[in-house]
Amino acid sequence: MNLHTYKIKEEYKRGVAYFSMEFAIDQALKTYSGGLGFLSGSHMRSAYDLGQNVIGVGMLWSYGYYDQTRDEHKDLKANFIRKRYYFLEDLNIEVKLNINNHPVYVKALLLKAETFGTAPIIFLTTDYYKNDHLACTISHKLYDVYEDTRIAQETVLGVGGVKVLEALNQKIDIYHLNEGHALPLAFELYKKYPSQEKLREHIVFTTHTPEKAGNEVHNIYKLKQMGFFADLTLDEVRTVTGIEDDNFSLTLGALRVSKIANGVSKLHGIVSNDMWKDYHNIAPITSITNAQNRKYWADDQLLHFFNTNEDYEIVGRKKHLKKKLFEIVADQTGKLFDPDVLTIVWARRFAEYKRPNLLTYDMERFKKLVTSNGDKKVQIIWAGKPYPFDMNAIHIFNELHHLSLDYPNVAVLIGYELKLSSMLKKGSDIWLNTPRITREASGTSGMTASMNGVINFSINDGWIPEFGVDGVNSFIIPADPTLNIETQDREDYLNMMNILEEKIIPMYYNNQDEWLKIMKSSMRDVNPYFNSSRMADEYYSKMYNLND
Repeated sequence: MNLHTYKIKEEYKRGVAYFSMEFAIDQALKTYSGGLGFLSGSHMRSAYDLGQNVIGVGMLWSYGYYDQTRDEHKDLKANFIRKRYYFLEDLNIEVKLNINNHPVYVKALLLKAETFGTAPIIFLTTDYYKNDHLACTISHKLYDVYEDTRIAQETVLGVGGVKVLEALNQKIDIYHLNEGHALPLAFELYKKYPSQEKLREHIVFTTHTPEKAGNEVHNIYKLKQMGFFADLTLDEVRTVTGIEDDNFSLTLGALRVSKIANGVSKLHGIVSNDMWKDYHNIAPITSITNAQNRKYWADDQLLHFFNTNEDYEIVGRKKHLKKKLFEIVADQTGKLFDPDVLTIVWARRFAEYKRPNLLTYDMERFKKLVTSNGDKKVQIIWAGKPYPFDMNAIHIFNELHHLSLDYPNVAVLIGYELKLSSMLKKGSDIWLNTPRITREASGTSGMTASMNGVINFSINDGWIPEFGVDGVNSFIIPADPTLNIETQDREDYLNMMNILEEKIIPMYYNNQDEWLKIMKSSMRDVNPYFNSSRMADEYYSKMYNLND
């Protein structure tokens, strides 16, 4: 069965299966949580644009990640609502797995290439009448809170994905692990390539996690019981992965079964090599910097005015995009934002290390910022989804929302999915990024912001060192990774506020020519290197075709 309805180019003819736990393809398809999905979605779009022989393999989450609403106290509420997708094609494929000593049937559905302009993507589900209720729940919720369910999800993605591809007679030479979730595919493939050397010829691995504590680890006996190892014996698993410890690291396992691995920025490549330098027989770790699909993310009219160098039209279009964003602000909050006012947005996955509340480190200074600027006002918008069971991140989200109720120019938005993300990136002036340095592997949201004339205001982490030139195309917050957390937070806050108060706000209101110059430099410098066509091409040249 040929799943590709577009012509495959000669340089991209090698068959690749790209496994990811999440894909952000369209607002209508709720199969993602955040950055990992945004990245894989852009990759699939560029694979289509370039004519690559790539097939995506993911999970069809019956209840998505969650629907972000508020309860009667205005606190965040995670709703789990069943989704149905009538644009997916039933492939009439069913494979059987053994999970926790029970038979589990996996069905496959296809997102055709022409539906949203992507490589074809196979979505797997266990929410199927042949399964009992417990087996059905495996594919209910992305990143389920229960360990056994998470392991079962990874087993379905990895083992089930390989079996479905074989049932469809797909000629796959390279299996790409986008993060370690799909590692079980290696154990299923070991039956076909029964040596570590042969197995490694067919697997490549992308790691997104810049610290060991963030890498998934499970007890090896639990993994065996759950079927994670595709019926291999533990002796075979230890031979393949070289992991003798009973605590089994998915990342280390992936590094041991792959011919090559990559970090997702140059800095992350350095950090990853340092993290794993004491482990023998791992894949070499290179770097392929993440990127985003400009055709999908950039506002067409703004890009046209940029390309034709029509400054007056750029300014006018930007003001229009701000008005469109502010319609959403008014709808959700009852606040009327002003398109002439400097608008700062912090929007991405809510996680403690990303420090969404760094602006409020000193509450008196924050209050002065949002109330005492006379004719140099600011507007601030926060948005993003915490993990629905991360109570610390949810607490930060709720604290910021309740704080925003005291100010007409501060808003916290819900419903952070593809559509809102796009509107925020088109309608903001400043894209604020505040991770603790070295903990942001890439941070692609700033790329799509730049594509829409937004100026990055960022800690010098992730992709930013490859892009940012302070005062030329962005504003860079200096940070020292050697400081302890408390000192780092204080110093980063002071540096951020000094730049904001002494450079950014005065420039926006007093020197619009300079502001426009930085805007245009940002739009120019983000292309073409941070367009995902470059990234998708590099995966073929640096990883898929390695050793040819």
